[in-house]
Amino acid sequence: PIPTLSYEEAMELSHFGAKVLYPPTIRPALQANIPILIRNTFKPEERGTRIEVDGNPHGRTVRGISYVPGIALLSLEGPGMIGIPGISHRFFEVLWQKEINVVFITQASSEHSICVGIRESQASMASEAVNQAFEREIEKGGITPVRVETDLSIVALVGDRMKQHQGLSGRMFSTLGRNNVNIRAIAQGASERNISVVIGSSDVKKALNTLHEAFFEEQVKQLNLFVMGVGNVGSRLLNQIREQQKVLKKDYRLLIRVVGISNSRKMVYREKGIPLDQWASVLEEGVPASPKGYFDMVRKANLRNSIFIDNTASAEISGWYAAYLKESVAVVTCNKIACSDRYSQYLELKHLARTYTAPFLFETNVGAGLPVIDTLKNLVLSGDRIHKIQAVLSGSLNFIWNTYDGTDRFADVVRVAQKEGFTEPDPRIDLSGIDVMRKILILARESGFALELDDIENHSFLPDAAQNTADTEAIYKTLEEGEPHFERLYKAADKDGKRLKYVAEFNIDSAMVKLEAIPQGHDFFNLRGSDNIVLFYTDRYPEQPLMIKGAGAGADVTASGLFADIIRAGNF
Repeated sequence: PIPTLSYEEAMELSHFGAKVLYPPTIRPALQANIPILIRNTFKPEERGTRIEVDGNPHGRTVRGISYVPGIALLSLEGPGMIGIPGISHRFFEVLWQKEINVVFITQASSEHSICVGIRESQASMASEAVNQAFEREIEKGGITPVRVETDLSIVALVGDRMKQHQGLSGRMFSTLGRNNVNIRAIAQGASERNISVVIGSSDVKKALNTLHEAFFEEQVKQLNLFVMGVGNVGSRLLNQIREQQKVLKKDYRLLIRVVGISNSRKMVYREKGIPLDQWASVLEEGVPASPKGYFDMVRKANLRNSIFIDNTASAEISGWYAAYLKESVAVVTCNKIACSDRYSQYLELKHLARTYTAPFLFETNVGAGLPVIDTLKNLVLSGDRIHKIQAVLSGSLNFIWNTYDGTDRFADVVRVAQKEGFTEPDPRIDLSGIDVMRKILILARESGFALELDDIENHSFLPDAAQNTADTEAIYKTLEEGEPHFERLYKAADKDGKRLKYVAEFNIDSAMVKLEAIPQGHDFFNLRGSDNIVLFYTDRYPEQPLMIKGAGAGADVTASGLFADIIRAGNF
C-alpha cells in the first residue's frame, strides 16, 4: 500500500481505473482540506493510505501505475487542417453534442492531426458524427475520414514529483519498447503529474508488470525463460538454475523463472513458473510439441523480459530465431547452425537483435563455457584488429586424440566421448570437421570478415569410406573397419615425439581445419582431455598471442556458458 498521497495524485489514479476511489467523492474533502484515510476492511488495524494536501513530501517520484481498458482512438487528420482556426472547436463540439466523454487528447504541433481517446462503445457513433460534420472538407480531400482504432487501453504513470525529475518519459518509453509494447499515442500535461500512453489491450498486463518492475521494484528484475531441449545440456542448465535461484535473487536482484519447457515430444507452459525439482514430470503432462506451437505459446504468453533458450542442434529450431527476436524475445543458444548459416542470415539476426532491442547471445557456440566470443568482441570494440586465429576448438576431438593410443580401438574411444557428452548427439558432426568449421567461421565473422562455410578448407582425417555414412550405426562400423588407418596416423606422430591435434586456423585471406602433428614446445602440445585453446594474433598481440584455454566440451560447462548468457541478457 502507498502510505500517503496528495489529493491530485489520488484523483489522477482514480480517473485511470484505480479501485476504491471515485473522483467526485474526493473533491469536497479537498476543498475543505479534510484528510482522507483509506483502510482495508479485513485488516482495519493496518495503516492503509492517507490522502492530504502535502501527501508526497519525500516519497517516490512515481506514486502509481494504472490503466483504463476499452478505449478507442479517433484520429482526424489532413492537410486542410493546417492553419485553419476552429477545427478543434468543431471536432470537440460534435463529440460534446453526442455526450461523448473524451478521456485522452493529443495533437501534433504541425496541426495536421488531432487524436482523442473515447470509450470503445461510443466509437461507431463518434466516427459517424465527426464524418458528417466534416463532410465538405472530406469531399474536397482536405481532411480524410476519421480513422478509428479499437481494442486499446490507456496506461498512466502518476505522481506529483514527476515534474522535478528529468528522463521519466524516456525511461517509461524505453522500458515498454524493450518488451515490444507498441505505443499508439502519448499525452503528458503541463503539470507533468501524469504521463499517459495508449497501447493494445493484449499488451496491458505485460506493460503494467514491466513498469511496476522499473519504477517500484528496481532492485529485482524478473526473467522469464522458455527452454527448448532438455537433454544432457538442457537438464544440467535447469539444475544449475534451480541451485542458484535464491543466490541470484538475494545477491544480484535477478528473479529467474522457467515458465516454458519443450523437448521433441511434449511442451508445457506455467505462467507462475515450473518447479525445477519436478520439471520432468510436469513436462510429461504437457501437450504435443512443435517449433511453431512453442513459438505461438511464447508469443501468446507475452511476458516481460522473455528469453528463448535453444539447447538443441536442430536447424529447424534455429530457423525460428528471427521470429523470436521480432517479438523482442531474447535468444540464447548453444546451437551453432544459425551463426554459421549464410552470412546474410547471420547479419539479419544481428540486425533484428539491434532493431528490437532483444539480445542474441551465443557464447557457447565456441568453447562451451570459455569466454572466447566475449573476449573477441571486446578486442574488436576497443579498436584492435585480428590478424590470425589459431585454435583447437573441438573438445570431443581433443579428448579422442588425447585418449587414443592404439590400445583401444578408435571407434570405442569415440563411443566413450559420446557417452560422456563431449560429442554432438550425432558424432559424425564432430568427426567430419563440420563442427570445427562452424566454430572458426563464427570467430572469423565476429572478427569482422564476411566468410561463408564453403570458404573454409576441410582436410578430413577420416577414411574415404567414413566420409558419407548414412547414420550413427554406419559411422561406427566404418570406424572399426578403418582401425589400421587411425593406427598409422597415431604411430607416425608418436615416432617423432609429436601429438595429434585437430587444428583450426584463420588468416585474413584463408581459413582451414585439419589434423596436425604438434611438436613439443608448441602451445597446443600439452592440451589435455577435452580442453580447448584459442590464440588471437592482433595489432596489440602481434607475436605473443592472447590465449584462452580451458574445458571446451561437456554438458556442465556448456550449461554454465548458457547460464552466463542468460545473466547477460537479464542485465541488458
